[in-house]
Amino acid sequence: MEPAIKLSAGVSKWDIRQKVWDYIEDHNLADFPRPVHHRIPNFKASYQACHSIKELDAFNRTSEVKVDPDKPLEGVRLATLQARKMLLVPTPRLRSGLFNKIIPPLGASKDILRVCATSQGVKEYSVPIGLDAKVHVDLVVVGSVAVSHKGWRIGKGEGFADMEYAMMATMGAVGENTTVVTIVHDCQVVDIPEELVADHDLTVDYILTPTRIIKTDCKRAKPQAIIWSKVTWELMQRIPILKSLQDRERQAGKDVRLKDERTSEDKEKTALMGAAGAEPRLPNSQSRSARVGQRDLQSNTEAVTTVYVGNIPQSMRAGEFKNMLRESNASPVRLSWQGAQHRAFLDYKDASAAQRVVSSLQGLNISGNTLLVELSTSRRSRMSGNPLSQKQD
Repeated sequence: MEPAIKLSAGVSKWDIRQKVWDYIEDHNLADFPRPVHHRIPNFKASYQACHSIKELDAFNRTSEVKVDPDKPLEGVRLATLQARKMLLVPTPRLRSGLFNKIIPPLGASKDILRVCATSQGVKEYSVPIGLDAKVHVDLVVVGSVAVSHKGWRIGKGEGFADMEYAMMATMGAVGENTTVVTIVHDCQVVDIPEELVADHDLTVDYILTPTRIIKTDCKRAKPQAIIWSKVTWELMQRIPILKSLQDRERQAGKDVRLKDERTSEDKEKTALMGAAGAEPRLPNSQSRSARVGQRDLQSNTEAVTTVYVGNIPQSMRAGEFKNMLRESNASPVRLSWQGAQHRAFLDYKDASAAQRVVSSLQGLNISGNTLLVELSTSRRSRMSGNPLSQKQD
């Protein structure tokens, strides 16, 4: 079957998300909640797609199933409860743990089981499971915005599914025999370019749609542990349980330095090299433009380099912009978001990092808008006055 949504060369993950969201709405395929933009989209006949889970050996032979809380996966949660299997869902926003277990009341009727399978059921009938609990999950069901026949998956951009799986792997809750399934509408099956797939991205083994079951035979390895070098302080704050896992891994003698810490240490090493007469230099083509964007933070002697990003789509939120930067390995030490003016300013600790970001983001197309990216302090001062007075999001 040919993909309903055709992708052009050079598309980004955000382009793909926007195309899928638009297609589902424009063709009236969406179901509550609407609009589907910025969500794992619910679609008509999602229950029909979920029903196919019963045809998978991975479902029939397991006693524990972990299912994400997204609305289009409600049918899988119900099928799990009806089959009297243990249903695990993520602890909301991963604040206090990793799993919650749904416990229906004794003698629950079909109607009560249906409630248990909803977001209301997660609130009313679930209990948290501690990190020390010996849980092993053979089947994981995740939501997707887009997925390919090869098993490559794109979520809504927050990275929770990828991080959840990495955390489960760290805890020993999943292994090489764990099967990952996603439930989508047929139009969400697209040709995702391989260059968009990162090492930390979760892949899927089966795709269930209202009309078919697709076995991907994906050979790409799933996350096997938390890659701490890709974790930022911001992500640690968003997912509090990461701190507990970091402490455990540190006690086990593992390197759990965060991305921010490694960047600071690298800069210190560079400064020491410079003091010893081995100051690293940028290529001539980069040195002048890098100096243009460099400035001091008030009385702080530590210089940063500012990158200007303009022509940001009106529909893009600050959180989505941050996720796009993270996916592009371009997370700044500071972000000044000016969404109403369709622009943002990114601060980096050294000129070479900022220059790499300019090179990687320049010409990136998001929802039909080509980003304007350059090193510039003068532009920021001219447009917005004191750069430190802008709202940080």
